[in-house]
Amino acid sequence: MVNLTDLLTDLAAESAELDALVAPLSTAEWARATPAPGWTIGHQIAHLAWTDHAAQLAATDADAFYASVTTAADPARLVDAGAEEFLAPPAELLPRWRSGRAALAAALAATPAGEKLPWYGTRMSPASMATARIMETWAHGTDVADALGATRPPTARLRHIAHLGFRTLPHSFAAHGRPLPTTPVRIELTAPPTSADTAGATWAHGPADAPDRVTGPALDFCLLVTQRRHRADLALTATGPVAEAWLDVAQAFAGPPGAGRAPKAQATT
Repeated sequence: MVNLTDLLTDLAAESAELDALVAPLSTAEWARATPAPGWTIGHQIAHLAWTDHAAQLAATDADAFYASVTTAADPARLVDAGAEEFLAPPAELLPRWRSGRAALAAALAATPAGEKLPWYGTRMSPASMATARIMETWAHGTDVADALGATRPPTARLRHIAHLGFRTLPHSFAAHGRPLPTTPVRIELTAPPTSADTAGATWAHGPADAPDRVTGPALDFCLLVTQRRHRADLALTATGPVAEAWLDVAQAFAGPPGAGRAPKAQATT
């Protein structure tokens, strides 16, 4: 099991990688559209800053966190409204994101062992919150990289996202209004070749004898569960009806189902 200190180290590294990608951009480049409809690069970073702030509130002032939810003008637009609220010129937004993520890391590190933090529709341990922040930072960083035509080599940090993607299988079905499966599923994922410490390793979760399973590259699985690529564009193999259905609804994030991305062939027609 990965401990909180290691998770926070990986969260800092994931954030620093994205920071290095956006820090040199001009103001015009910050306004460049990303694959998320209506969101620029600035919106992507503003969303991360807003979510870090919400997570810090959850870790330090539960009443304030709940108040931010109950007083929202339109709960259905909570995410978009948060990005719009935190959106600012790069010279203001970048330092806000940096200070906010540092404050969150300190708050999570100071949370007593065993304490659960409030979150949207659930409660999370500090380790789960850190894992979720790694997932979000990587996912929105993928949108930024796509907008810039940049390539980010996958790292061993993807193992956290893969684990979260596996654990959220029940939520994926529930979010789409489908019955929760009772058949266990196993995933066997090939670690990224660019990750020196795990290259060629298999990351596995679930019973070894599970009749349903998902196999393929860890990167592709992470792109699927963060809904950054359509399953038709990924080298994932599903065996069994539950695994097959899961790949159509998988999402590693809380909340209602996302719109996902269209297949490349459809997106270019």
